[in-house]
Amino acid sequence: MNQTIKELCERKSARVFLKKPVPEKIQDLILNAAFQAPTAGCQMLYSILKITDGALKNTLAEKCDRQPFIASAPLVWIFLADTKKWRDMYISANCWPRKQGAGDALIAMADALIAAQNAATAAHSLGLGSSYIGDILENCEDIRELLKLPEDVFPAAMIVMGYPDARHTNRSKPARFDKKYIVFENHYKALTEDELRQMYLTREEQECRTDTDFESSVAKFYKRKYDSAFCIEMNRSAKEYLKYFIQDT
Repeated sequence: MNQTIKELCERKSARVFLKKPVPEKIQDLILNAAFQAPTAGCQMLYSILKITDGALKNTLAEKCDRQPFIASAPLVWIFLADTKKWRDMYISANCWPRKQGAGDALIAMADALIAAQNAATAAHSLGLGSSYIGDILENCEDIRELLKLPEDVFPAAMIVMGYPDARHTNRSKPARFDKKYIVFENHYKALTEDELRQMYLTREEQECRTDTDFESSVAKFYKRKYDSAFCIEMNRSAKEYLKYFIQDT
């Protein structure tokens, strides 16, 4: 195992940070790592917002499912899927582009997420902790107004970063599902009910939870995540963000 793979395997989410600023030169290293990410056609179909205004951080913490650690994180970066830059560039070159579609939105989101993961990995290699905040997809109208987002720009991910405290450093990384349930050859394989049960319970055993009841445990997770108010709101907001890209021509 080389150093890169070691760090990828060791990296885990951090939500408690020391009150220690991250030097600008370290931030620049992380940004440069993000810029080196694979990108469709070398277009870099994303923009990055560095949130430094304290009041704005507090508002984002409230809008993103009321998570106060967002406001106290030294770095709060939002990776935006941005199709506006290239559309404006085409117009500047008298190309008069076609109407944008769902594919344009998805490829820009992929660009933004790949860059974000490069940033998270680079941050870990430099001694910082980080956490993805998927809740940035909620409250579309409020977030769009707060960040002054045009119709063809939308949030792909928020990452908070900082120097982690001992609670993070001493915490074990959650176990992942076994490869046989994730990797298939040539064609997709729908898992059977027994395979799904085994997939879940095997990971529970790796977390030293040997007495887990499958039905009740999954049902609790279902209510907490999949059928939660924030998840329902996220789907509503995502539909609103994508509306611009899927309008009938």
